[in-house]
Amino acid sequence: MIGGGRGHGAKDHGHGHGHAVSAGTDRRLLAAALALILVFMAGEVVIGLVSGSLALISDAAHMMTDAFAIALALVAMRIAARPPKGGYTFGLRRAEILSAQLNGLTLILLAAYFVYEGVRRLIEPPHVEGQFVFWTALAGIAVNIVATVLLSRANRRSLNVEGAFQHILNDLFAFVSTAIAGLVVWTTGLTRADAVASLVVAALMLKAGYGLLRAAGRVLMEAAPAGLDPSELGTRLAGRPCVEEVHDLHVWELGSGYPALSAHVLVDAQGDCHAVRRDLQELLRDAYGITHTTLEVDHVDGPSGGAHVHCEDAHGPRHVSDTGEPHEHAGSTPCEH
Repeated sequence: MIGGGRGHGAKDHGHGHGHAVSAGTDRRLLAAALALILVFMAGEVVIGLVSGSLALISDAAHMMTDAFAIALALVAMRIAARPPKGGYTFGLRRAEILSAQLNGLTLILLAAYFVYEGVRRLIEPPHVEGQFVFWTALAGIAVNIVATVLLSRANRRSLNVEGAFQHILNDLFAFVSTAIAGLVVWTTGLTRADAVASLVVAALMLKAGYGLLRAAGRVLMEAAPAGLDPSELGTRLAGRPCVEEVHDLHVWELGSGYPALSAHVLVDAQGDCHAVRRDLQELLRDAYGITHTTLEVDHVDGPSGGAHVHCEDAHGPRHVSDTGEPHEHAGSTPCEH
């Protein structure tokens, strides 16, 4: 049986923390991309003002959000890496989720502005120097390809890094659109193409921003990790040898790529609670990548057929070795696997 509801107080803990081992490498990759973007953004603003191109200015604004996203990601990575302290027993891992939400929100707000400005310029198209737009956009494509490659090598399981990556990737697509618009304006004189390009950029911003807000929102609302079905997971746990019932099952993410699970497990009267707990933890680790688990494991019936009996009551007090693993009790009866 599988049940929901609030989890009971835990007795058996299996804590495994999947911290990334490449945090230093990720920071270096993000810092390199940030420096590259800042240098190009400054030049693009100047050329956009000289040429009168909204597409270039929108790209420069997008690159400013890229720079902000990467800087925010770097700060969030340092905050999230701080160890648990005081009242923050899980540390500050969700700083990266707040960073991802802020990145998503800035993309959506900028998209709204460029939709307004793009429509206005479709109605009253200004003069645009298409040649300047085209060559600057080509340079922007090259810069963004390098920045995209740098960020693609970082740990994109982190929503924090993924948020920065989406900014850069969307800017790359935006520069392709701007280059096409610049070529059209240069060769045909159709200045409305510049406004159309800015609307394409806005559409890309909206898509990426919504995706980031949705993914970060799932973590903040403690939803199950994307792609994981709690019902299927609970059924699989309940089907293990000796397990009679699983209820108060909760699975959520402490941070992106850092799932956690708690559950109350009832074992048949002849089962070994500690052996069952270790079996379930191994299943969760190998099949689902969940290493931070809190499992309360009890016998379903006591010696006299009464209500639930805790393992400590059935077999005597637990003895814990120096390594933290409980010793087997001589009188326990492990299930056959």
